[in-house]
Amino acid sequence: MPNIKPISDLRNYTEVLKEVDTTKRVYLTRNGHVEYGILTMAEIDELDRYRAAYTLFAKLQKAEERAVREGWIDADDLEQELGAGDI
Repeated sequence: MPNIKPISDLRNYTEVLKEVDTTKRVYLTRNGHVEYGILTMAEIDELDRYRAAYTLFAKLQKAEERAVREGWIDADDLEQELGAGDI
């Protein structure tokens, strides 16, 4: 069951924060509607990793779709395009 508290409980934020861990989030309400969620830094870091992985996957998918549509290039053409053979 979610731990839902009114935002006014933050007057005693130490007590509210004691209830937060990676298995239990605390949700704060304002005017009877849930507005905020308190997460641990471990959860935030995990969400950031998921977001980065999702962004990378989306970019790779777009690149593959473009390559299928416009054609792939071989390794020699890539080296020439990047000027890798000039080093």
